[in-house]
Amino acid sequence: MDKIINLKPKELEATRHIRDCLVHHGRAPSIRELMRKLEYKSPRSVQDLLDKLEYKKIILRTKTGNIQLKNDPESTSSHAQTVSVPIVGTVSCGSPIWAEENIEGYVAVSTSIIKKGSKYFLLHASGDSMNMAGINDGDLALVRQQPTAQNGDKVVALIDDEATIKEYRHAGNSIILQPKSTNLKHFPIILTDDFQIQGVVENVISNTQ
Repeated sequence: MDKIINLKPKELEATRHIRDCLVHHGRAPSIRELMRKLEYKSPRSVQDLLDKLEYKKIILRTKTGNIQLKNDPESTSSHAQTVSVPIVGTVSCGSPIWAEENIEGYVAVSTSIIKKGSKYFLLHASGDSMNMAGINDGDLALVRQQPTAQNGDKVVALIDDEATIKEYRHAGNSIILQPKSTNLKHFPIILTDDFQIQGVVENVISNTQ
């Protein structure tokens, strides 16, 4: 609550730009992008503002200079029925995709689409292999963390440290990860036990919003 009260208009505006860029582009905005959005005349002004946001624990700047959104102001409002859900990015070798080092930031998600007691993450969809299932390139998939799935579930599977979203099918001793696409270049992936289910897609946030 105090973090929202202490945020000045420009700080809140910058936070919204960071969140929107993470949601729609899968990355934080650059200093120059923020400079244009905030109508600042110098990068130093943006750096000073980011220093204040980091001090207030709204953002975190990593060793590589990337900006992580640690607290979404809208999600901490007493009037907003939301929870903060992490957006995950690049998958690190051997780690769950929701591991801390993969998190790009946090955004507010309505509690009306969150199952109480479950953990969630958001993952940017890539490509058109699930466009017939309503998941398009650049969309954000809201994923409930769990290691198992039922036939017909849209799952996030980790294969050789690469995440993919497909429809889950269990047939005998084999697992089939089925694409749902208008693009005929996509074929089913047939596996045994050499992969991990990271979660089940429960909702999709369109990149066109």
